[in-house]
Amino acid sequence: MLTTPKNAETQTEISAQELERRVAILKRFRELLSQQRNHFQEYLTVLDKQKDVIEKGNPDDLIVHVDLEEKIIGDIFAIQKVIDPLEAMYQTHVTETLPGEVREVPSLKAALEELRSEAVIRSARNRDLLSRRMEDLRHEMKTLRANPYAIHRSVFSQQSAALVDIKG
Repeated sequence: MLTTPKNAETQTEISAQELERRVAILKRFRELLSQQRNHFQEYLTVLDKQKDVIEKGNPDDLIVHVDLEEKIIGDIFAIQKVIDPLEAMYQTHVTETLPGEVREVPSLKAALEELRSEAVIRSARNRDLLSRRMEDLRHEMKTLRANPYAIHRSVFSQQSAALVDIKG
């Protein structure tokens, strides 16, 4: 028969207050992971719309999308600053005492990682698309400058009258 020392028994037993604290950590951690997942899904939607805007070439719409993208990324980083310490608490305290309660967390983390990977891929795609679009515009501008028939007249290069009739 295997006996455990009294110290080991008291270490495995936790108070109701400690259990409530650990449950609160778990709930908050799950909530933040869900929020982060939602922000990444929103970010992916913005990246898809941004791709369409880049292809259409409307600079005003592109500025709006870039601003929205920056806001979402700021939200993602803000939530991540809270998730990191909670995850450390979760790893050290919650997983060992509430094994049945933590099943949802790994699936949320996996979904979050998948969304994060997809966001990186789409962001790189948009960056490449924007670079190509800018290169096309530079080439178009060079072509226009090199065209001798294009209107390059300035106000000062136009000929003006040599004589002015002041008598009327």
